[in-house]
Amino acid sequence: MSLAQQINTIVEQMPEKKQTILFELVKTMISSDDVLSAEDILDINQARVEFSRGEYVRHEDIDWS
Repeated sequence: MSLAQQINTIVEQMPEKKQTILFELVKTMISSDDVLSAEDILDINQARVEFSRGEYVRHEDIDWS
């Protein structure tokens, strides 16, 4: 079970009042930089497709100098 699933299971067991408090706390921990935009999600999905087709550059093939 993933960490997100474990958290979800625990939160579901909490009374709604505590869920509301937890929700407000978690919102303070997330900045706008942490949230993926629709464009970010599309880019990630496209990258996954390209990677699955073998379209990538290996780290060691890049001249970092």
